[in-house]
Amino acid sequence: MISFTKGFLDCFGGFSLLFKPGIKRFVLIPFFINLGLFLFATKLLSEQLTLWLDKLLPDWLSWLEWLIWPLFAIALFLIVFYTFTVLANLIAAPFNSLLSARIEAFITGSQPEEINTGGFIKLVFRTLKSEIQKILYAVKWFIPLLIITVIPVINIAAPFLWILFAVWFFALEYNDYPLANRGLYFAEVKAYNRKNRMRSLGLGTAVFIMTSIPLVNFFAMPIAIAGATKSITKADQQNRGTV
Repeated sequence: MISFTKGFLDCFGGFSLLFKPGIKRFVLIPFFINLGLFLFATKLLSEQLTLWLDKLLPDWLSWLEWLIWPLFAIALFLIVFYTFTVLANLIAAPFNSLLSARIEAFITGSQPEEINTGGFIKLVFRTLKSEIQKILYAVKWFIPLLIITVIPVINIAAPFLWILFAVWFFALEYNDYPLANRGLYFAEVKAYNRKNRMRSLGLGTAVFIMTSIPLVNFFAMPIAIAGATKSITKADQQNRGTV
């Protein structure tokens, strides 16, 4: 629980860094991307939720609707918002990598690398490759979870499984940016998170809570990136004996 608590607090540890000179502009683009996609997801969910529930709940289970409907509604909410979170991260990935790099440069006192057009294009391809790997990883778990969600009775467990998966995936997502800037690939990012499982789950839990709160969810992405970057950078400094 100590490691879990540290991971939870890690998420908010870099919040003040978002307002430092040279960093703020790298927050705005991901912020507006996240804002637009979440507004669209909210509109879609509000229009479709009742229709989905009416179609997917069989008549013979009407006596369980007092339990299944709320749980199924939560599961559908998680599916929609998880999907749009993945999409937001895919679009914003290059800017998130730049944000992480600028935050690390500020912490270490080094000169931030200037990115020209050619460098940015390379960054786009690198980050898109990483995001696609994460999406493929997510699909591997998304399909069985979706099947569980639509199976009567068994789907009672679906919201809890979706939450656990979302927490783990958020940890992979936001630890990836500082680790990728160190040259680590997705397989190595997964290994890092497994090695630091409870701390990673703490970070993912904090991100999940933020993404579940209206208005706060718009700030979840840059806060999580700043927190993960600060935590990993400080850990590197301690390992090198520079702090």
